[in-house]
Amino acid sequence: MTQGAGQGPAMRTETLRDFTVPAPRTAAYAESGGHPDESPVYGEYPAYYDESAPVPPRPGYAPDYTPPYAPHGTEPAAPAAPAAPPAEDPADPDGYTPTQRDLPVITRAAGGPGDTVQVHYTAQDERSGGPGPLYVVGDVHGYLDELIAELQAQSLIDAECHWSAGNARLWFLGDFTDRGPDGIGVIDLVMRLSAEAAAAGGYCKALMGNHELLLIGAKRFGDTPIQSGAGTATFQAAWLLNGGQRADMDRLEDVHLQWMSRLDAAALEEGHLLLHSDTTAYLDYGDSIADVNDTVHELLNRNDAEITWDLFRKFTKRFAFRDEESGPDAVRELLSTYGGGRVVHGHSPIPYLLGEVGTEDGDESRGPEAVDGPHVYADGLAIAMDGGVTMAGKLLVVQLPLRD
Repeated sequence: MTQGAGQGPAMRTETLRDFTVPAPRTAAYAESGGHPDESPVYGEYPAYYDESAPVPPRPGYAPDYTPPYAPHGTEPAAPAAPAAPPAEDPADPDGYTPTQRDLPVITRAAGGPGDTVQVHYTAQDERSGGPGPLYVVGDVHGYLDELIAELQAQSLIDAECHWSAGNARLWFLGDFTDRGPDGIGVIDLVMRLSAEAAAAGGYCKALMGNHELLLIGAKRFGDTPIQSGAGTATFQAAWLLNGGQRADMDRLEDVHLQWMSRLDAAALEEGHLLLHSDTTAYLDYGDSIADVNDTVHELLNRNDAEITWDLFRKFTKRFAFRDEESGPDAVRELLSTYGGGRVVHGHSPIPYLLGEVGTEDGDESRGPEAVDGPHVYADGLAIAMDGGVTMAGKLLVVQLPLRD
């Protein structure tokens, strides 16, 4: 099975196809009152968090944003066909072909947003010297402006938001929507960068977060009653409680649902075990990364509300690595099962991991705005990447391995 941060099967055909992508739109941010990351109904966020105390809104972001999806300019000239196309790398996941030639470059036809775009196929440049640098992105949660600023600061995209990093490799750790002003704009950007990066010899991929599962469930099952450990629940109620934005739901299309449902749950990159959640629940789904991803995809494909809820519930668990005594052992169990020397995860905001938000003694002297980089903990075996952008923290885009 594959994870689907690419553009889907349409990108793999050798013929030219026309298809329509969602038009860039603005989305006014509706203040949600600062929902906690997970509801106590589902028992997953820290008990010391005061639900009655709203998280302060992030200052300084523009409430309306139109992604600058400017045309590429002139269409690329058709390259000469290679004399002998190289064999496809069997190590590449199906649907991700960073080494395969004839990869797509997307250009928008003249006429304005929402018009038909054309997918042209251009031969990939021969690369020497191995893969490019590896980057990871923490939880975005709809903060498109902040994401663009950080990607540009790392020279991963240019001023027009097109991929500019050549054969660099970029991984998003999940949670693209909810709480922020433009979750669908974030997904559209990541989908487009996936095609552009592949055409340039690199790649842009993404993992499935618990908020992807939540949005899929809210769209598929709505108010369908679900029996949970805390009683009857619904995806719609859980989605709204956890920062769901109606503007995102209104703009959500089948292409977004298909993309999210194909995302992998785990990946291994240069000794880094990439996960969304800081939980050992991944062990419930297989003894290898391939098994975990295959199992999650197969369960989602059943289109069953109870099964999807169970996935959401388990990937919403957190803090398995935080305890000074048991945390390192939990990380080692994951690493011994799936490989790698460090776990890199999102999901739990660094201020929570450091006990700096909602502490019982009320001491918030070092608040989330002080987060300026990843948090390395659990005997140096875990790297937390959620900088708390939803609580006036920082959206993190970091190159791996970390420089000590």
